[in-house]
Amino acid sequence: MVRVHQIPVVGPFRLDLTVNALRRLPTNIVDLLTPEGGYLRALSGPPQPLIVRVSQTPHNSSLSIMLDGDCRDESQTLELLQKMLGTGKDISDFDKAAVHIPWLALLVERMRGVKPPCYPTLWEACVNAIVFQQLSIHAAGAIIRRLIVASGQRVETDWAPIPLYAFPRAEAFKEAADDTLRATGLSASKVATLRRVAERLLSGALEAKKLEEATSQDAIVDLCRIKGIGRWTASIILLRGMGRLDVFPQNDSGVLRNIMLLAGTADSGSPEILDSLGPQRGMLYFYLLLARLEARGQIDRPSFPSQAGS
Repeated sequence: MVRVHQIPVVGPFRLDLTVNALRRLPTNIVDLLTPEGGYLRALSGPPQPLIVRVSQTPHNSSLSIMLDGDCRDESQTLELLQKMLGTGKDISDFDKAAVHIPWLALLVERMRGVKPPCYPTLWEACVNAIVFQQLSIHAAGAIIRRLIVASGQRVETDWAPIPLYAFPRAEAFKEAADDTLRATGLSASKVATLRRVAERLLSGALEAKKLEEATSQDAIVDLCRIKGIGRWTASIILLRGMGRLDVFPQNDSGVLRNIMLLAGTADSGSPEILDSLGPQRGMLYFYLLLARLEARGQIDRPSFPSQAGS
């Protein structure tokens, strides 16, 4: 049975831009942007994945949430979606700071309404951060896609003409053979790093709650104790997995290219600029990602064709 809920948002809010920042690329087969600008996803969970469809109300004051499937705690699911879509985040401090940087002020105005998205689990954040190490966004995206198809659960739904995939759980990754994982394009070193992360999460040696209670710098130090995770990877995990806007992935070649595209100089990514953006400097990462998607004509490309007339 389908259940419908409403959750409030802190304005301004645009669901389509936030989903774009979450999914990274239109080829993402887990986080889907519908032709109407909504959000569709199969959330992993016992006993079966829960299908979630999100749309923005006409006056943009709330989100309509449709849930299809068994759910042990719907209030917990709604809280998770609020975290994933950043509905309660007030980023006005960043916007005020950005006004003083001409090239950034124009970008913020065009992308007004985007909120900082989060992956639903620490595991998913770690997988994405590790796979994207030292790879182009398209190469890493292709590996993630193959990994999901190989290890994730396929779900059919009337809400889309294509199958949905629940992100592979840590248990599935731990049990997968090395040959299966290497066939996705993962290097041996990344397979080893991901196995170390999976083992720590499943044993309780690595816990999201402990990272949430730590300062961002202490959390980075803790993550960097895992072989294969450096400061860049730890920063991405905290930013995209835990909503830590006070961290920014420095020495990121993609970030520098995007700044060059907008500002004409990589000096705009200097520590002085980041300091001027204050404790919400991590929003710069999401704005730059949207700028790249905009330049490539991918920012409003839906994940699947419209079903109109079918």
